[in-house]
Amino acid sequence: MLTAPLRIGSCTVRNRLYRAPVLEGAGDGDDAPEIYARHFEENARHGVGLIIQGSSCIWPEGRTSPGMTCVDTRAKVLRLAPMVDAVHRHGAAIFLQLGHGGLFAMEAWHEPYATTRTGPILASSPVPWLLRPAFRGVPVRVLRTDEVHALADRYGEVAAWARAAGYDGVQLGSANAKLLDQFLSPFYNRRTDEFGGSLERRAHLLARIRAAISDRAGADYPVSVKVPAEIAPPGCARSTRAEALRLCRLVEEFGYDAITPVEVSVFPDTTLSRGGTPDSFWTNPSMATRLRAAAPSRRRRAIIKGGAWLGARRAAFRPVWNRGLFAAAKRAATIPVFAVGGIRTAVEEHEIVDDEHADMVGIGRPFYAEPDLAARVLASDPQPRLCLSSNRCVAAQMLGMKGACYNPEVRKRPRN
Repeated sequence: MLTAPLRIGSCTVRNRLYRAPVLEGAGDGDDAPEIYARHFEENARHGVGLIIQGSSCIWPEGRTSPGMTCVDTRAKVLRLAPMVDAVHRHGAAIFLQLGHGGLFAMEAWHEPYATTRTGPILASSPVPWLLRPAFRGVPVRVLRTDEVHALADRYGEVAAWARAAGYDGVQLGSANAKLLDQFLSPFYNRRTDEFGGSLERRAHLLARIRAAISDRAGADYPVSVKVPAEIAPPGCARSTRAEALRLCRLVEEFGYDAITPVEVSVFPDTTLSRGGTPDSFWTNPSMATRLRAAAPSRRRRAIIKGGAWLGARRAAFRPVWNRGLFAAAKRAATIPVFAVGGIRTAVEEHEIVDDEHADMVGIGRPFYAEPDLAARVLASDPQPRLCLSSNRCVAAQMLGMKGACYNPEVRKRPRN
């Protein structure tokens, strides 16, 4: 049952519904905790079991949006503790998602961050030939073997700070073309050291991270991980579905406590959030102005708009689009499997758990339109979700605007 509790490592979650990680646009200022609290307290009050706070960057450079929060110092993580406490007071658990953008860090393109970056963009391997035109003039540095080990240790350090702040666990942002995904994906990873080659060698970084978190935060501290199966242009290497299922078994052996299998593009496009074209880049005057400031180059803006259009064409919305993958992962692994991707109706959400296709059911963007969504889902409300999957919130997320629904049609839809 969706309303039944679930054990995730040492953490017990009150029900099987979780808020999937999306950007709240909280940024990295001192008001970040208050912004998160405005979103998360209401979600918790209405009954959501678990909240995964969207990707927070482990180093001061590496965010993919100005709206992301850095967790690069202990003080920055601990300042979030009052928000975590508030979520707990309402009975929900909260995980912190940790990540780094790698090649797609905003320091590669987003002004003024690109011209004020303190070092080159970090990468698992040299830029793939298909992407080289987009990275013309961008300094890129491939991490040395010792630096990859240091990267793993960094995850352990930040996880320890998260535990000190009261977070119930952490999730690795290891999909969606972020840095960890760039190590897992043969599209990006062409290393010849211990972190490159076979799937097992590419996944070795995840083994090192889990060990580092055990050392720094404690072996009993829950850690979940995203497991990507990729879509790529014809003839390009990618992580296949079969590899994703093998990786599910591997990370269980490494000691991870939960997995989120996702089908994503090798590019950071809207394959992740299937639906409409994020046309607010050019139809919303405020966002269009922000985009011109962020990307003064017409060529860069054309690449961003073209990627938004092409991603939407390649990945139209389909209800519960990850079902085949997460259901197969449920059969392959014994640790909890988190479902996410195109899950909208209460019927779908209850069915996924009742049919044992997954252990947790995640919803992301619809929380922007319905902060009280959890109460409706848990009560089996038959009404459809207000979210129209237009992806108009995606442009806002990239540009650092607040996490909200930007589709005017949603506000016109009646609620009973």
